Amino acid sequence: MAADDQGAAEGAGQRPDTRRPRSVYGVGTEPDARFSLANERTALAWVRTGLGLVAGGVALTSFATFAGMPGVLDVVAGVACLVGACFAGYALVSWRRNERALRLREPLPAPSGLPVLVTGVVVLAVLLAGYAVGSATWP
Repeated sequence: MAADDQGAAEGAGQRPDTRRPRSVYGVGTEPDARFSLANERTALAWVRTGLGLVAGGVALTSFATFAGMPGVLDVVAGVACLVGACFAGYALVSWRRNERALRLREPLPAPSGLPVLVTGVVVLAVLLAGYAVGSATWP
């Protein structure tokens, strides 16, 4: 908010905008609340996906420990946890980019996380299926 706008807002009985991060809320104009809330829900869905991957990794490594399975499942569990953390970080970056675009009345940036997620799930499924078939057929 510019100094003149801030003074006008204070003069009209409104408080200046002190929301953080300033890199998002300090630019453009306030968008329709429905769009901001939809952007927030999308970011929370990415966080939920990341949390699910972390929980799955913890469950997988716990299962491997109790079942006496080899270390390959620990590697898969570690990768799942790291990817989950990356998706949580991606949620923040994506929310910021989209919120800035909404505030500046610009087109929304193309989503970059979804193709990565789909590719990762397919690769993980193929690797785990290959591991399961290989361990079942070889003594």
